[in-house]
Amino acid sequence: MSKNQKKLTLLGEEILPGQSKTLYLELARLPTATKLKIPVIVCRSKKPGPTVLFSAGIHGDEINGVEIVRQLIVRKLNKPDAGTIICIPVINIFGFVNQSREFPDGRDLNRVFPGSKKGSMAGRFAYYILKEILPVVDFAVDFHAGGAKRFNAAQIRIVPGDPQLLELAHVFAAPFILYSKNISGSFRTAAEKAKVPMLLFEGGMSLDINPQIVHCGVNGVIRLLNFWQMRKDKDVPIASEATILERSGWVRAKASGFCHDRGFLGKFVQKGTVLCEITDPFGKFVQAIKAPHHGYVINANLGSIVYEGDALYHLSIEKSAAVESQFYKNDGQE
Repeated sequence: MSKNQKKLTLLGEEILPGQSKTLYLELARLPTATKLKIPVIVCRSKKPGPTVLFSAGIHGDEINGVEIVRQLIVRKLNKPDAGTIICIPVINIFGFVNQSREFPDGRDLNRVFPGSKKGSMAGRFAYYILKEILPVVDFAVDFHAGGAKRFNAAQIRIVPGDPQLLELAHVFAAPFILYSKNISGSFRTAAEKAKVPMLLFEGGMSLDINPQIVHCGVNGVIRLLNFWQMRKDKDVPIASEATILERSGWVRAKASGFCHDRGFLGKFVQKGTVLCEITDPFGKFVQAIKAPHHGYVINANLGSIVYEGDALYHLSIEKSAAVESQFYKNDGQE
């Protein structure tokens, strides 16, 4: 049963059917005593339906997701024909202002859920997001990007064995669906415990807005809203069938130096394919980094300088693949 009843109270304010309001989550001040406000944009239809949350910027430097949610607002896609749409374009305002992943206390907000009312600054934000926002939500999509210079191909991450999430991931229709276990302390884990189905979108890299990634994210939202019968858009974007990836891991640098990427991001590669070459500044060596087995390249480190042990490529693993010693099983960062 939908949580979208006639009476909806959020952050202490009542939003009636047909109303739109911008509310503010105020939990802290800057050292200048200026209040820090997180805008929460709520749009309700007069017709009943699901309540859906679209959130981004839980890591302040992952701005692709912020742009996706911004476009939902400016294109009025957040105004439903039925139900309620909640948009939080930037959860981690501190990190966004400082172009940083973390909170000022050095904590990763996506590792401290469910948080604590009297805990660290990041923990308090996590606590109030769960206490004030999530209880009214039926479905959620949280938008992320790759950390540092690691560029994620557009993908939806879900836990394996959940038919409802798998169906929603296919409706969203990003190029890839990656089975990824929930991470302790993450927003996605907290949502699962609260019985709120959440899709986690990954695309692009930090401090970068990529038009193709944004286009993919916005179109995925349009498809979801039509699937939930919250909107009746005539021109629903058509997408190809998503490729399901059940296992994945990282190929790491075996030397430090310049990294010369060969451009296989998002593509299927054969075992032995040279993904990049690492060279030193003095012309002493050239080291080829090869794919240890067949798989899709779903993340590429686009940094020009890398260190030995750095994660270079996130590669899918087929069930029959033999994993070599240079390959480490890892679901990746979110």
